[in-house]
Amino acid sequence: MTDREWKVLHQDEHLIVLDKPSGLLSVPGRGADKYDSLAVQVADDFPGARNVHRLDRDTSGVIVMACDAAAHRELSRQFEQRETDKRYIAIAAGVVIEEAGKIELPLRKDFDHPPRHMVDVQLGKLALSHWQVEARYADSTRLSLIPQTGRSHQLRVHLQAIGHPILGDPLYAPAETQAAANRLMLHAIELEITHPASGERIRFVAPAPF
Repeated sequence: MTDREWKVLHQDEHLIVLDKPSGLLSVPGRGADKYDSLAVQVADDFPGARNVHRLDRDTSGVIVMACDAAAHRELSRQFEQRETDKRYIAIAAGVVIEEAGKIELPLRKDFDHPPRHMVDVQLGKLALSHWQVEARYADSTRLSLIPQTGRSHQLRVHLQAIGHPILGDPLYAPAETQAAANRLMLHAIELEITHPASGERIRFVAPAPF
């Protein structure tokens, strides 16, 4: 990953909205080899910027960072209280027959296979995802996805659980499906938040690169 592959979608004195590339961590991980990340790079270019939420390393798309403490508190609250609206695009293995639906399967960490997560109807936390077909191909389907909850790897695990893992997914897809794409085919295309200073409802869009 070369430096500065992200794009600035919006910037003001309170927040900065970016289009994160696939393959870049949102925040530093454990170990020196996982220090390079969107948060580090953006803070270098925009001192004071700090992360509010995360996208998986291999997921691309819209992500917002706060530029001051007050904005960070308010944006963090919006994510925690599920007051943000998010939409993703994915290309999943197999042809999905129905036009739309929801997946309501509780999730938890898979302690035997970190960093994976798994469905657990007894110990898992509530997780709800809505999906809608955008296009069907010979052996895959383009989906619009709206997560109502924000569990780690939620969309990836939910689609795997219904038999349609995401193409290129190194954690949840079988080898053939992993090899069907050169990246995880999951992109955060839209994010809607309430501006922490003005109170205006604003929506940001990063067109899908696939």
